[in-house]
Amino acid sequence: MKEFVISEVKAETAILVGLITKDQDESKTKEYLDELEFLADTAGAVTVKRFTQRLNGPSQVSYVGKGKLDEIRDFIKSEEDAEREIGMVIFDDELSAKQLRNIEQVLKVKILDRTSLILDIFAMRAQTANAKTQVELAQYRYMLPRLQRLWTHLERQGGGSGSGGGKGSVGLRGPGETQLEMDRRIILQRITLLKQRLAEIDKQKTTQRKNRGRLIRVALVGYTNVGKSTLMNLLSKSEVFAENKLFATLDTTVRKVVLENLPFLLADTVGFIRKLPTDLVDSFKSTLDETREADMLLHVVDISHPDFEEQIQVVEKTLGELGCSDKPMMIVFNKIDAYHWVEKEPDDLTPPTKQNVTLEELKRTWMAKLNDNCLFISAKEKTNIDEFRTVLYQKVKELHVQKYPYNDFLYPVEDDVQEGLS
Repeated sequence: MKEFVISEVKAETAILVGLITKDQDESKTKEYLDELEFLADTAGAVTVKRFTQRLNGPSQVSYVGKGKLDEIRDFIKSEEDAEREIGMVIFDDELSAKQLRNIEQVLKVKILDRTSLILDIFAMRAQTANAKTQVELAQYRYMLPRLQRLWTHLERQGGGSGSGGGKGSVGLRGPGETQLEMDRRIILQRITLLKQRLAEIDKQKTTQRKNRGRLIRVALVGYTNVGKSTLMNLLSKSEVFAENKLFATLDTTVRKVVLENLPFLLADTVGFIRKLPTDLVDSFKSTLDETREADMLLHVVDISHPDFEEQIQVVEKTLGELGCSDKPMMIVFNKIDAYHWVEKEPDDLTPPTKQNVTLEELKRTWMAKLNDNCLFISAKEKTNIDEFRTVLYQKVKELHVQKYPYNDFLYPVEDDVQEGLS
């Protein structure tokens, strides 16, 4: 009898590279690289090494200095000598075409930046035609200014009359430039087509939203991986995909929720993240149509994250860009079961840090001023969920009475609405 041997697929290995600058100290760089490692893990890569360098800002030539780049190259070579191949090097900021080209020439491995890594995850997560279209549009927008590096092996050929193949020389176009122009034209045409397709989908989705009846719309917003989908499942008793990975939810889902006698619509949206360039946010703005059209926002925050306050700022900044800053909002501090603090020793005279603050002490800070616009829960452990439902019911009821004063909550609506990315 023939035996079949199933070989284990080895995960691709990665090196992470970040900078310590005057605007980003060592602890902040560590937090960013922790998040970058989580992104790499979500994409299926295993991080084996981190490199950081102190600079005033990224080098326009190679992001890091020449010495640091040589150090990374030597490490990759030593790993190859030990038969441990490095699959990729991931940089924590967006790289220009020039930086990518120069880095690749030295390191001789696949180079990614934070943006391209996020796009890879988006492409992997996208399920609906709408989601796939928006991912493809973002990918082409990212690719367009970086086409030049794809054709470095077809540099312009010298020759002809005159003093050489200068940039302004006519008739000296090599095959590389010809191919580059062709690719650029194809990508621009594709971008135009994708924009038209998204505009048509947006019209369809707008019509769908208008047909839902007179119901208050509530949208879950927040940083990625804060527990929005878990909370959605808890409130709507549905089975929205939830996982401890970044961007576990990419396709927006809308569910009908009924609290006591009051039905309303609850939308689970894609999470936000730091260091997203403007053009990438633009590609996914229709992802957040539910946010823009919501009557109320539930801003879910992972209070166990050491830098949750910056995550709040990232979300608030993005909401401002979407024109949603003035909407009624309640902050829901989730994952209180995972909140940890360390008690200081009696003889420790150093100033307290975030790690030394108890949850009760934290609640008495700026959060106390939010009153009932701020709740502390654990969606996973179902802690304080009854209080959360009561407060949410009162807020939705107030909005409903204001918007539909003659509505007795009996308007029909579909139970489940899978909306793709709008």
